[in-house]
Amino acid sequence: MFFGLTIEKLLLIGLVAALIVGPERLPRYAESLGSFTRRARDWLSTARTRVRDEMGEDFDDVDWRTLDPRQYDPRRIIREALLDDAPVPTVRAAQAGAAVASTGTPPPPPVRSPFRGPEDGPTPYDTEAT
Repeated sequence: MFFGLTIEKLLLIGLVAALIVGPERLPRYAESLGSFTRRARDWLSTARTRVRDEMGEDFDDVDWRTLDPRQYDPRRIIREALLDDAPVPTVRAAQAGAAVASTGTPPPPPVRSPFRGPEDGPTPYDTEAT
């Protein structure tokens, strides 16, 4: 298959193209299509060789099937993320929990950014800013 086209569809497209182009111009178009195909094959071969040279020995060790984006189903990724266990607490959360346990008082709230507005009000807006 070529981009989802079957052999029958390719033959039908070729037949319609031959009828539209006509027998006089068909050999010239076939020759240009052949030269384009050869150039594309040479270009791909050169690109593959350059990638292999630049990546070195690691090129043969890469499992290209794992890098295929068609294998990633967003629904499956989200489903697996939702079904995962609770996240492991971070170091900061563990330290805060230890501080509460040892002193009995919660730690002070984090320092708010001076660029944010008050909690209950809208974000400040400068009407003279450009």
